[in-house]
Amino acid sequence: MRAMLTLADREEISRGLAEGLEYKQIGVLIGRNPSVVSREVARRGGRGGYRAAAADAAAAVSRRRPKMWAVERAPGLREVVRERLRLGWSPASIAGRLPFDYPDDQAYRVSHEAIYQWVYAQPVSTLARELIGLRTGRTARRGGARPAPAPRIREPRYLDERPAEVEGRQVPGHWEGDLVIGKGGKSAVATLVERTSRFVVLVPLTGRDSLTVGDAVIAAAGTLPPQLARSLTWDCGSEMAGHARITAAGLPVYFARPHSPWQRGSNENANRILREYFPKGVPITSDPKYLAMVASEINNRPRKIHGWKKPSEIFTELVEANASTS
Repeated sequence: MRAMLTLADREEISRGLAEGLEYKQIGVLIGRNPSVVSREVARRGGRGGYRAAAADAAAAVSRRRPKMWAVERAPGLREVVRERLRLGWSPASIAGRLPFDYPDDQAYRVSHEAIYQWVYAQPVSTLARELIGLRTGRTARRGGARPAPAPRIREPRYLDERPAEVEGRQVPGHWEGDLVIGKGGKSAVATLVERTSRFVVLVPLTGRDSLTVGDAVIAAAGTLPPQLARSLTWDCGSEMAGHARITAAGLPVYFARPHSPWQRGSNENANRILREYFPKGVPITSDPKYLAMVASEINNRPRKIHGWKKPSEIFTELVEANASTS
């Protein structure tokens, strides 16, 4: 077992720093690896601020058990984390957004891993009573593969036929789509995700046949500015058998390869989030107002890919930029 640094070791480190010695030289003096010295100095004030007594006292505090959870160290931080978990935010979204919402308060800083640990440490009954938890519903860490089969469709135009501009996500207006199926396959909603902003549109459906889905997608695309409706990439589902009709309406349709959900990664991620609202085994409503409310909540979750800006903010910027150039 590795021995902890003693007060005498720390006094030797402090003297070595005062004399301008390198970490390797100090390590020889106390019989430790230079990396141990480097980490100790970095943790306790740096070369200019290291003090042996203060460093030893801080180390003693760090060794105390049980330790307070990082989420609970600052008054108010715990409540902010709880509230945002209730809204369905991921720990990464919460941690990433805090510097935006509390730019002048360093107490409101916590890592996503610390939030995970805090959630997993709570009794299941507490999580249920306070209506907080992770988007996945997990109360403990677990592994396991997730199969992702996909249906096929005849004579599709595959995504390698799309314009080259689609791949870089720099040109807005290229969408990914799919169906999320409700209980018993009797209900569904179409999900459309704009690739640049990750903005989600939920399209209500009264059926899963190609005519119903085609009409609904055409109607949804018709509400968008033309420059923000350039293409649609869909899963190889039979509901898109009428893709030629959608293409003729002004929204060219392309297909991901069968059993390749990663080729529509933004849409797959949106569908996982949507399952928080419509878990497998429950009916999916076709009420446009309710679906619009769900889409609004999803679009107002900050995303790491956008530097913790929200998809709604990015999409609004795209719409305004399109209006200014029209």
